[in-house]
Amino acid sequence: MILQTKTAIVTGAASGFGAGIARAFAAAGATVLVADINTAAAQAIAAEIGGIPCTVDVANGASVAAMTQTAIAAWGRIDILVNNAGITHLPANMEDVSEDDFDRVFAVNAKSVYLTAREIIPHMKAARAGAVLNIASTAGVSPRPRLNWYNASKGWMITATKAMAVELAPHGIRVNALNPVAGETPLLKSFMGEDTPEIRAKFLSTIPLGRFSTPEDMGNAATFLCSDAASMITGVAMEVDGGRCI
Repeated sequence: MILQTKTAIVTGAASGFGAGIARAFAAAGATVLVADINTAAAQAIAAEIGGIPCTVDVANGASVAAMTQTAIAAWGRIDILVNNAGITHLPANMEDVSEDDFDRVFAVNAKSVYLTAREIIPHMKAARAGAVLNIASTAGVSPRPRLNWYNASKGWMITATKAMAVELAPHGIRVNALNPVAGETPLLKSFMGEDTPEIRAKFLSTIPLGRFSTPEDMGNAATFLCSDAASMITGVAMEVDGGRCI
């Protein structure tokens, strides 16, 4: 129960890695705000783990502000923020990705981190404590071809994590990131273009441990980094990738 008494917002928590993190946090004793653009799915996960459902569009400032106020109204504080919500464009040559797809990727993967920081960091500064975890990707460290702008958005997130960590350390706030390899999540088919045994085998051949990241893998790593057991760890982008980036 290493997160006992902690309060946590997890975005994109209704499926995939986010749901894995929300479940792990609840199992470790935290109370979780299950934030997602999919209202019904957020309600289902919240009911499962005893959390609070919240509909949010992480790329919209007013929506993020409303999410923050929901948490403050319920708890009076926010101990942990996990910026997990993310999207990708379909595999394509970089010059063929539409402007709308580019804007959407950076709105959800990058602008959202700014918006949650704008709303939530002041509360953490007032408490002189807090843990922020950004879910980046091995794509930001070792990019795959034809996912150029997704790769770039995750590289942005890794740099943002380190910049946030340096600025917020004097306020008692830690900021870290996790870099998963592709996993069994709703985004997997988008990364691969199509989901076939041949394409899966090609992906898996690049991962030394021979399997995808799972929501449970992410939940375990996130629980540690957001706990007091990691109180001396900040500015780290930890790979949860089975050796993919070696």
